[in-house]
Amino acid sequence: MASIRIKVQGDQPAIYHCMSRIVGKQHLLQSLDLEVFRKMMWQVADFSGVQILTYALMTNHFHILVAVPGQVDIDDAELVRRVAVLYEEDRARAVEAGLRGEVAESIRSEYLERMGDVSKFMKALKQRFSIWYNRNHGRVGTLWSERFKSVLVEGGGQALRTVAAYIDLNPIRAGCCRDPKDYRFCGYAEALGGRGRAREGLIRIMEKRRWKRAAWEYRMILFGKGYYTEKDKEGGITAEQWRETRERGGRLALGDALRCRVKYFTEGTILGSQEFVERQFRENRDRFPPSRRSGARRMRGADWDGLYAARDLRNEVFQ
Repeated sequence: MASIRIKVQGDQPAIYHCMSRIVGKQHLLQSLDLEVFRKMMWQVADFSGVQILTYALMTNHFHILVAVPGQVDIDDAELVRRVAVLYEEDRARAVEAGLRGEVAESIRSEYLERMGDVSKFMKALKQRFSIWYNRNHGRVGTLWSERFKSVLVEGGGQALRTVAAYIDLNPIRAGCCRDPKDYRFCGYAEALGGRGRAREGLIRIMEKRRWKRAAWEYRMILFGKGYYTEKDKEGGITAEQWRETRERGGRLALGDALRCRVKYFTEGTILGSQEFVERQFRENRDRFPPSRRSGARRMRGADWDGLYAARDLRNEVFQ
């Protein structure tokens, strides 16, 4: 089945795992570039009114888990504040003055139309960074290889926690570090570093009221059974280990599976409980082949604890 982009219907809130790659899969982004991208990411999220739950920025691609509000309902003061976040002060002052005049409704419509939408958030982020990158590196042409991919994720419970952990484990899979807390450009490390907005994202993911409890339980998910011992520090499992497990008819434990590149998280289209996937399938029925009768497909290859996806990847689970 070809890749299908799903967006929640109407004004319902939604969570998406979004990702995009550098053209040709080139490793173009260095530390300064990633710092600038992260700054822009938070700015565009603030302007758009979306919440970054966690993220991982790599040298040739990025992952962002983003919560999109169901409806944008802000007053003029908040609109001016958001404009000031993304643009120069002169633009914000001009907007503020315009909101007191005859063109107020036109201005509101112009800016509100760009808020509360995952596609417009991603478009703004990628375009702004591309302009900055090309200008500062003496480069011309397309920076990104494609439109971004997205998977609609159920907004709580096992699905949300699993996708978040998969994202924060990206630097381990890439061999950048042995512990994501040591990788500067992921949400988990930023949260541990004390950044309030990053902590709020993990608190929401873990559905806890306090940061310390959320941090403890999330770390247990990242490392399968909690804090690893010294000999367990090597990161993910090998392709050979996976083949041996499959040949024995076994399934990987969740902690091991999350250290692999799992196609469900990038190409599963919808991910969550069986009920959630079926509901989204019905609401987006026209996006799927007419012959298809149901939406939910049980995820294969590991003990996913009841998770379903909209795509049945069969033997293509791990890349």
